[in-house]
Amino acid sequence: QAQLVESGGGLAQAGGSLRLSCADPGHTFSTYHMGWSRQAPGKLREFVAGINWNGDVLVYGSSVKGRFTISRDKAKNMLYLEMQDLKPSDTAVYYCGAGLSGFRSTSDLSYWGQGTQVTVSS
Repeated sequence: QAQLVESGGGLAQAGGSLRLSCADPGHTFSTYHMGWSRQAPGKLREFVAGINWNGDVLVYGSSVKGRFTISRDKAKNMLYLEMQDLKPSDTAVYYCGAGLSGFRSTSDLSYWGQGTQVTVSS
């Protein structure tokens, strides 16, 4: 069954770090491009980061570039988002996604997990 399951969200202080994980328990998405998006209350979904199917091309949204790092472990069917120097503006629900057409925008990804909440306090 095609399913993506995020974990690792929580509460962090400004300047702190968190690591999000996304599991693909059905081993469905090993040849898919993958990525992360986020949505804050009252705001549109925002692209955060993307990674190609092979893991050797990475792209980032302008608001997180230099602070967040996306990676994937194909052997474990896992996707990660390492978040550093967190800001209150990073507060949002973070979603893991997968798709075949691309990895450079939210619309490229067709399958999504349920999301994990990240809250950054000042």
